[in-house]
Amino acid sequence: MKPLVSVIVPAYNEASVLEAFHARAGAVFERLDSYRWELLFVNDGSRDATQSVIDRLCARDPRVGSVQLSRNFGKEIAMTAGLDHARGDAVVVIDADLQDPPELMEEFLAHWRDGFDVVYATRIERIGETWAKKASANLFYRLMGRVSQVDIPRNTGDYRLMSRRAVDALLRLREQHRFMKGLFAWIGFPSRSVEYRREPRASGNTKFNYWKLWNFAVEGITSFTTAPLKMATYFGFIVALIAFAFGVWIIAKTLLWGDTVRGYPSLMVTLLFFGGVQLFCIGVLGEYLGRIFVETKGRPLYLVQDYQPARAERGDAAADQAAARPSALEVS
Repeated sequence: MKPLVSVIVPAYNEASVLEAFHARAGAVFERLDSYRWELLFVNDGSRDATQSVIDRLCARDPRVGSVQLSRNFGKEIAMTAGLDHARGDAVVVIDADLQDPPELMEEFLAHWRDGFDVVYATRIERIGETWAKKASANLFYRLMGRVSQVDIPRNTGDYRLMSRRAVDALLRLREQHRFMKGLFAWIGFPSRSVEYRREPRASGNTKFNYWKLWNFAVEGITSFTTAPLKMATYFGFIVALIAFAFGVWIIAKTLLWGDTVRGYPSLMVTLLFFGGVQLFCIGVLGEYLGRIFVETKGRPLYLVQDYQPARAERGDAAADQAAARPSALEVS
């Protein structure tokens, strides 16, 4: 049989762009007719007409399937839900906003046929994004490259193709705090980069503001390195050493020249400085402790409200097994 390629599309309030995305992706499917295709939309608790559009596409195109989550769990979890339900020999993850061109999948598949398990898209230009966003993204990737034990490619988003064995390896990682860019890199396997220019959104607004991007960066750093804990230790040691040296200087100055200890302002500055250092270190510990607390609960990553497998693939045994999977996944 022809190889099956599953395309996972997480969607949150993307009703205005889904039809356009389906048209462009469908054109790629028609051109690459040496493959079977499964287009699986994951509705991550959208509040607009996203699910209605997806249902319409499912009725019109037998290659389209749908996973509707019970609420908004976040993009990282939505991608995981899609990967759980994907049945393809190769799996592509792509956003619905058309910033990442579906036409690039043709090059992905060519490298997959050459033996690469992971083919990821690297942005050489980010059209329509502000200078501040580009600078902060570049700073984040540089920082992750220095502190992380995993080599996370720079300027690389979630748009990528993975082989079946890469997907199966990734699905063994069930942690709650899912920094997917790091997990993609952690599994290893032969990988290849494909460069492209990222376009502006075709419609709608981005779901990431600067506060969410900051939390996303904290998530990435604390998920893949203990460097902040080491930094707090070194910082505390250096401050204590400086404080000890300053104390020796005060004692020596008093003994030699009879100088009295200065007053209230210097005392308050010192106390506030040390208090700030202590609170900073406690905050770093709290970030890691909070992650331990969440992981020990053992809650499922997500709950599925409704699952519609692609009708084009329902006839085989694998599709029948997949249709029964959501109930099991709800407690995984």
